[in-house]
Amino acid sequence: MRNKKKELPLIRDIRITDAGAEGKALGHWEDKVVFVRNAVPGDVVDIQLTRQKKNYCEGRLVNISSYSPHREEPFCRHFGICGGCRWQNMKYEQQLHFKQKMVEDQLRRIGKLEIEDWQPILGSPLIRHYRNKMEYSFSNVRYLTREDEGTPEVEKNMNALGFHVAPTFFRVLDLRECFLPPPLSDQIRLEVRKYALEKRLEYYDLREHRGYLRNMFVRSTSQGDWMLIMVFTGDDKGSREALLQHMVSKFPELTSVMYVINNKKNDIISDLPVHLFHGKDHMMESLDGIRFRIGPVSFFQTNGQQVLNLYRLVAEWAGIQPHETVYDLYTGTGTIANYIAGKARAVIGIEYVESAVEDARLNSELNGITNTHFFAGDMHRILTPEFIAQQGRPDLIITDPPRAGMHEKVVEQILDCAPQRIVYVSCNSATQARDAALMKDAYRIVRVRAVDMFPHTQHVESVMLLIRKDC
Repeated sequence: MRNKKKELPLIRDIRITDAGAEGKALGHWEDKVVFVRNAVPGDVVDIQLTRQKKNYCEGRLVNISSYSPHREEPFCRHFGICGGCRWQNMKYEQQLHFKQKMVEDQLRRIGKLEIEDWQPILGSPLIRHYRNKMEYSFSNVRYLTREDEGTPEVEKNMNALGFHVAPTFFRVLDLRECFLPPPLSDQIRLEVRKYALEKRLEYYDLREHRGYLRNMFVRSTSQGDWMLIMVFTGDDKGSREALLQHMVSKFPELTSVMYVINNKKNDIISDLPVHLFHGKDHMMESLDGIRFRIGPVSFFQTNGQQVLNLYRLVAEWAGIQPHETVYDLYTGTGTIANYIAGKARAVIGIEYVESAVEDARLNSELNGITNTHFFAGDMHRILTPEFIAQQGRPDLIITDPPRAGMHEKVVEQILDCAPQRIVYVSCNSATQARDAALMKDAYRIVRVRAVDMFPHTQHVESVMLLIRKDC
């Protein structure tokens, strides 16, 4: 006879004291930390525990008996389901407070770092409609909300166009509104949804890997360019061209309409041909007069207004002199490298993705920049003593690695070439703390500033200036 699973308790009147990782709030019960979603620091809540470990618990919010003064009414009907804006129920000034606290906690607790100057967090100019790139998925298995249950439409149509809902990847929330991108992005998605429903186009089955409509991307720039990329599983020219032509006719704002045929079992399209149907095969963006060509799979920061503030901060802290050589590690499409090139003797950009390096070179050519040099490959294999001897020892290193941070060998190579200054941009202050701790014997941390690129989420960027101790 199987043992009956132990029923976990309902705990009452737990005061929420902090906002934690993954958008969860936390409080304390007995000698444990308790994590729960959709609560705000200052709330007093009842929590049904769903997991109980030695040092922590997780639970589901059941009731709020006392509301926090920091609480705000969510403005999106999908709040609490799609998972995209988990802090929407918290006033923006409090979001900034807890993001700065998160960065400070991770740098001090994990890295045990001494920081000479903590700068106040830099808030986003826009807290709604700030994202310039959105990816939506088609699924024939809709995530059913309370609003959906019992409605005739659901019985006839289980298709959904929107975001995946954890923990089951194949269920997709049928988005009716989203406040992340500009309103036109929402209108484009809703029109595709309406057209697909009227024409009875087949949505993708994520378990069986079949179905015609798979993904769609909507991208935009501050220059007024709009790009739609539709991803199909098959080459049904008639259906494809009818849909794309409908969108071109409906939205004259679309400067690029493209499509991809993807029959693979993953959604990655960067390794597939992207076909042009209408307009240009790229968009243009401009940051302080530096122009950037953005292709369909090019990376560009998604908060278009705040990225300019981020790059200005990097340039200011870098303090580049005309005689200096700068290394830009994890350069991507060369946005930072090209942005600061006019201040330096030379800028050396290194990036793993070959296509990104090609974009970086194109962006230099586009702006008439001749003092940038870009290299593709594994960072720790490129950044060797021979490479440094050939390109020149860096006076300054700017590094903007992925969430995993820098490879330990890369940190060792930075210490070996001993630049006078390092500007470390991070989207994960925990790995930034780990890397900076490896350099703290040789470098002092002069200042740190958190930068909010993603309002209403728990994500935050962190910029750190390190100066060699013997300088």
